[in-house]
Parts: sequence; structure tokens; C-alpha cells
Amino acid sequence: MDINKKQLMSLPLLDKFSSRKEWELACWRKISKSYEFLELLTTSNERHNLVMRAAILKELLLGKGPRLISRKLFVSLQTISVVKKAITENNYRSYLERSKKERKKKEYSVFKTSERPKRRGWPRRTKYGTIYIPY
Repeated sequence: MDINKKQLMSLPLLDKFSSRKEWELACWRKISKSYEFLELLTTSNERHNLVMRAAILKELLLGKGPRLISRKLFVSLQTISVVKKAITENNYRSYLERSKKERKKKEYSVFKTSERPKRRGWPRRTKYGTIYIPY
């Protein structure tokens, strides 16, 4: 695979854009048009992930259910869910990106040790939780 230097130099300069985001978008459009660029800059795993997401998108648009897609393409239901959200939001965000903003914080007990109700009896662990059997 021989990438042309002229092609590489044709990427837009950062100075010509008002924001970094605009520049990234312009570069992505340029790169995505060239198979050689994509082949050079992505790993086989990244290419696999892109192909799988595109296949999931196609299956969802055909009206297939998540479980059927999961069995057919050997992908998790979580991945299918993320692609579905990408359709509705018109933007793909990974589970990690979502978890930073949308995950709920754990709420811990507000009891202090002195305020906690006193348990009486022998604690026994059951499938329903810990119960206390009176003495």
C-alpha cells in the first residue's frame, strides 16, 4: 500500500478553521474518502467494529429485533442498544462516554452508627437477605 505524499499533504491546516472541532470534521471527510488513508490509520479491530456497527444499523433499519441481531452477528445487546441510541441522537457515543455523564451516582445510607436501628437476635443469611432470629 503506497500512500501518495500529495494526498497526505492535502489534509486541511488547523490555522484555517475557527475551531478544532470544525478542523477534525473536515479532516475526517477527507480521510473517509480515501481507502488508503483508512487502511493506514485504523487497526483491523477498529475496522471490524465499524463494519459490525454498520451491519447492526442495517438490521435495525430492516426492523429486526435486538435478540435476533445479537444471535446473527455475535454482538452484545449492549452494543445494539448503543447503536439504537446513535440513531435517535444522530451521534455515536461509546458506553464509556455515556457513563461519564449519564450514570447515576451511588447513594449511600444516611444512617450514622448511633442512629442505625439496633438488630436483636442471631443473624442468618438466607436467599432473601440477612434475617435476625430472636434469642
